[in-house]
Amino acid sequence: MRIQYIDLNETGRSYKPAAACIGYFDGLHLGHQALINKTIELAHEHQCESALITFDPDPWVTIRKDMTVKHITTMKQRINLAMQSGIKNIYILKFTEEMSRLSPHDFVERVILPCNIKALVCGFDFHYGYKGQGSCNTLKEEGLFDVAVVDAVMDGGEKISSTRICRLIEAGEVDEAARLMGHPYVIEGKVIHGRHVGASLGFPTANIDVDLEYLEPKHGVYACRAYIKGIPHPAMANLGHNPTVNYTSALSLEVHILDFEGDLYEETIAVEFVKFIRDEQNFRNRTNLIMQLELDRNTVRKLLNAEK
Repeated sequence: MRIQYIDLNETGRSYKPAAACIGYFDGLHLGHQALINKTIELAHEHQCESALITFDPDPWVTIRKDMTVKHITTMKQRINLAMQSGIKNIYILKFTEEMSRLSPHDFVERVILPCNIKALVCGFDFHYGYKGQGSCNTLKEEGLFDVAVVDAVMDGGEKISSTRICRLIEAGEVDEAARLMGHPYVIEGKVIHGRHVGASLGFPTANIDVDLEYLEPKHGVYACRAYIKGIPHPAMANLGHNPTVNYTSALSLEVHILDFEGDLYEETIAVEFVKFIRDEQNFRNRTNLIMQLELDRNTVRKLLNAEK
């Protein structure tokens, strides 16, 4: 795989001919995967490589100057998912204010054509250029390469979209979100030192340093899988503020990995959210908390065993 960052004003770019899809692709859900499948099909037809064109940062960060935009997936995760789907090249456009002000024609001339694009795949609602003035129709009118437009992928009478999936994750419906994405919702982060309160309760936890870019799921307890060096382990996670003991004003993600012993500090692990179990609660005392955690662990074990 080739990953190429593209600056608007760089010169001397050299690219192999490619069929590409274009978009931000947050979550790389089933709708996005329809674009990828069409791209790979066109790459075969044109006897060229496949590519995915995306943006960094999120265009809304540049246009609205909003640094608090949350995402389902990080750039690293989107790249990995695209690679697993069969895409051979990733072109990451450095989305500056100058790029945001390009007319649709100039965007094609200065950004798309230098990438040696033979066919471009976009969603039916794709817009580009200054204030989104460009559309699928203007791309076709340019007549410079093949343009394939992919219709909305529907589920239950509603379009599968990143916005719809965000709503599900924020409501704790991570299993339904996973169905629409075609893969689970995952938070990756480094294990950092905590106050070791979980261990004192008999439930040692890995405290995950959560990137602020991640969309924040509903607070509570989840059945999860924790990937350590690529190996999945059954786990339960608490996302929230730990109201009973060890309260923290900052968001906390603590993961109890079932039947695991070992030092995970400084290890980067991926936490795959499987199902919401219950809301975060403030218990009257530690004994009640421990009793509930034991019930939670049994629930998680049964749920994950049933999924095997």
